[in-house]
Amino acid sequence: MALPPLQIAIVGLGNVGTGVAKILMEHPDRIRQRSGRMVEIRKAVVRDLQKPRDITLPPGVLTNDMESVINDPNIQVAVELMGGIHPAREVMLRLLEAGKDIVTANKALLCEHGDEIFECARRHGRTVCFEAAVAGGIPIIAAVGQSMAANQILGIQAILNGTTNYILTEMLLRGQSYEEALQGAQDLGYAEADPTLDVNGTDAAQKLGILAQLSFGCKVKATDFHVSGIDKLERTDIQYAKELGYTIKLLARVRLVNGQLELSVRPTLVRQDRPLAQIHGPFNAILLDGDVVGTVWYSGRGAGQLPTASAVTADIIDLAIGRAQLTFACLDLWRETPPFELVPPNDTTSRYFLRLTVEDRPNVMAEVTGVLGRHGISLATVIQPEAPEVDASSTAVPRVPLIIMTHRTSTGNLAAAERELDQLAVVHSPRMVLAVAD
Repeated sequence: MALPPLQIAIVGLGNVGTGVAKILMEHPDRIRQRSGRMVEIRKAVVRDLQKPRDITLPPGVLTNDMESVINDPNIQVAVELMGGIHPAREVMLRLLEAGKDIVTANKALLCEHGDEIFECARRHGRTVCFEAAVAGGIPIIAAVGQSMAANQILGIQAILNGTTNYILTEMLLRGQSYEEALQGAQDLGYAEADPTLDVNGTDAAQKLGILAQLSFGCKVKATDFHVSGIDKLERTDIQYAKELGYTIKLLARVRLVNGQLELSVRPTLVRQDRPLAQIHGPFNAILLDGDVVGTVWYSGRGAGQLPTASAVTADIIDLAIGRAQLTFACLDLWRETPPFELVPPNDTTSRYFLRLTVEDRPNVMAEVTGVLGRHGISLATVIQPEAPEVDASSTAVPRVPLIIMTHRTSTGNLAAAERELDQLAVVHSPRMVLAVAD
């Protein structure tokens, strides 16, 4: 006996929402074959009915009335693609209370209010699917929640933001400045007009928070760990890292250390022969370490209309089949008592790359290394490029870069050393500090 059509509403018909509608309308037979029933768009909620759109919907589907979705008992699934936290949070809670299952790509909302959303869903016997919230078209949510279920995840290293990866690629391969690469990303649609959340690391941190919740059962906000972006990087940092055998990536990392979790999102030197260093352009990649399977990795387009719409549509198909409902009921997410505590940000450890600007005169190296030594920071490599010849009659003291690679140290020790370095008369701006991956 054929199942009745699954009737859905798309809330937010922007870039991704339009992509979802296109897939459902252009491939109905494919969707039916893979879900066992037809999937029909009953409503698409937008703010502006007059805005031009790259899709033609059946008459009566397009609406600006959210109540028409909430009060329609025939709509079983709401696809929330509004983005942001407000009013998306309030809308999603009302949809769940009205008996709708939810598909969402809203990483910010889940990172900040996932506990509230999931509790509401369970209370009303509903399901929340969120494959598209992390890494676009890469099925990482299913991988962590289902395929890796026999494992305790021990660590994650990931490139989770395609905008910043594109910018870093252009700086590395084409020698562009940060500003030039950012403009190119905006011209190609990889970066928003206001790219702040991408380039300052917030977007990747929100996604890492969701992965930490799935992998370790801990609610983690971006304010709970070290987050920094790429907006202060210079071409010289890219070049020195390359000469040392590294590529700089905005790396999201979490690892289980002695029963506690270390998390960070920051520009990081990755050895050139590692898989993550080979991920270029607007692509994402995730390396998972499991205690049973070992290391597995996933890569693909992490953003864009169709990759993200692909993940959203897969969730809709899972709901149409009934598979998502069974899985959601078993997921123990956003629990009251997390099994792991977070390592305080100042206690997290890493190796570091330091680029200092120092005066080219005797004893400078001793002053710098003395500061580092007082804070327990040992040095692995020191490079001081040869200074240009200076006119003997000049009274100006030339300034040169000093490149230092440290052994592993704590973030707190390094921060204390940085504060003391800033007090040295021989050290000037600019200064750059980057983590180094193991």
